Amino acid sequence: MALGRKRSKGVVGRLTPANAKNLLGVVKVIGPAVVPVVAPYALKAASTARDGLDRYRARRLGVDIERLAEYTGRGGALHARIVGADQSLAELAERPGASAADQEFAAKGRDTLTKLAAAVRAAERMPTGRRKAAHKSVAGELDPIERELLQRLGL
Repeated sequence: MALGRKRSKGVVGRLTPANAKNLLGVVKVIGPAVVPVVAPYALKAASTARDGLDRYRARRLGVDIERLAEYTGRGGALHARIVGADQSLAELAERPGASAADQEFAAKGRDTLTKLAAAVRAAERMPTGRRKAAHKSVAGELDPIERELLQRLGL
């Protein structure tokens, strides 16, 4: 029967008060028997979906899944970039045979990254327009540091 055509008791494809009442009656009768069987599978599916989402977000941010909670909020991705660059600068300064120029770059870069991290944290409480402008500015400051860092690491 085509949609929109009238049946004897209602319209096909629409939820009428009579259809809703019938549906609730069916759920009341069948529900208690089905819920104990379906609930564990539904919980397992929800848990698996959440785990997959967390792994995806961690991979996208480039962090371990255990540290994912540290990078929440609108500036989470920027904060993850800043922390990653800070760790790389520390490795650059501490590697054997690091030149004085590398160590100076690492010290200046780490100081700048500390300020950028503070700016990202402060931007979390700003109105949308200002927050976006602050994040864009932070990203603009972070890009040259990352480029120089990769160049000094020979990548």
